[in-house]
Amino acid sequence: MTAVPPSHPPGLLRPALGLALITLLVAGLGYALLATGLGRVLFPAQAQGSLLEHDGRIVGSSLVGQPFVGARWFVPRPSAADYDPMAMAGSNLARGNPALQTDIEAARQAVAAREGLAAADVPDELITRSGSGIDPHIGPATARVQVARVAAASGLDPARVQALVDAHTQGPTFGLFGAARVNVLALNLALDAQAQADGAE
Repeated sequence: MTAVPPSHPPGLLRPALGLALITLLVAGLGYALLATGLGRVLFPAQAQGSLLEHDGRIVGSSLVGQPFVGARWFVPRPSAADYDPMAMAGSNLARGNPALQTDIEAARQAVAAREGLAAADVPDELITRSGSGIDPHIGPATARVQVARVAAASGLDPARVQALVDAHTQGPTFGLFGAARVNVLALNLALDAQAQADGAE
């Protein structure tokens, strides 16, 4: 009669558990701590969420779009998620969906009236939602069409407002990837600082 070998040979269970524990600690906890530590040292601002401050308080992140109410501010792209980072999403409507076409046309007319433009001159960025719903950037041309409104509402010279747009226009990443862009929150903070400086003079 042939003996049936045990399913777990004696003496192998302890090394297996030890190896599993070491792997868990090194690959799980150790790697995470190392990556987090290096991130904080090499990229301190990004590791903290790329937060922006104004008058000593955090007002947002340069990575997350947010709404601005009032004619004196530049506005970002519309958001299907109401700018909620926990609910990032696009509209999920197909390009041929009649509801999407209706929404776009209504937005086009509203933006044209707000900016004093012909409907045909309204940039697509101001009437279509980004895939994430929290895109913090707009293109330079999209910022440019808002300059006249922002200048009139804030009491600043349009040339100075345009200069702020130019100063906050970022080129493609590494000169290769993406397109030129303007961070709306950073631009509005600079606009507010400019208005305060002019008021103090």
